[in-house]
Amino acid sequence: MPWITKPSGTMKVARRNEPYLTPEIRAGLERDILPRYEKKQGALLPTLHAVQHRWGWLPWQALEEIAAFLGLSPAEVWDTASFYEEYWLQPKGSTLIAVCRSIACECRDHTKVTEACKARLGIDVGDTTDDGKFTLVEVECLGSCDTAPVALFNHTLHENLTPEGVSKLIDGAAAGEHHH
Repeated sequence: MPWITKPSGTMKVARRNEPYLTPEIRAGLERDILPRYEKKQGALLPTLHAVQHRWGWLPWQALEEIAAFLGLSPAEVWDTASFYEEYWLQPKGSTLIAVCRSIACECRDHTKVTEACKARLGIDVGDTTDDGKFTLVEVECLGSCDTAPVALFNHTLHENLTPEGVSKLIDGAAAGEHHH
């Protein structure tokens, strides 16, 4: 089988003039986070969180800025950010729907909830709608096994879901009802 090479050496990084690691984020990290660590490289995870919390995801330019700030290589920052599911390396929708797929939710047929989301949104798990409003993912245990099946709409847990119920939640979110 022939090797298929990736053109990583010629990758073009989308750039903007304003930093993602803003002076405000940097000051907060220097004041509240860096003092907790013997070496500033130890603050990588909270730094990734701070930048992602502000922008919703971690563009490559942000990873480069974080690397420079912490004295790491961009590859080290990428390795860490790409290892953990909680970091977004692509833009996500303004409403993140996370359907639980743990054993309890599986026993209560979470797949019907996921399928209803896919049908209502016209996307597959892992995708974002073309309008940027919704991203659908499945996650491991959300810790509400007694009320399975469950899903998060951003930070709000919805329990005892049915396909009809989750479709109504999607319609509400599309109409601007907030699910923080």
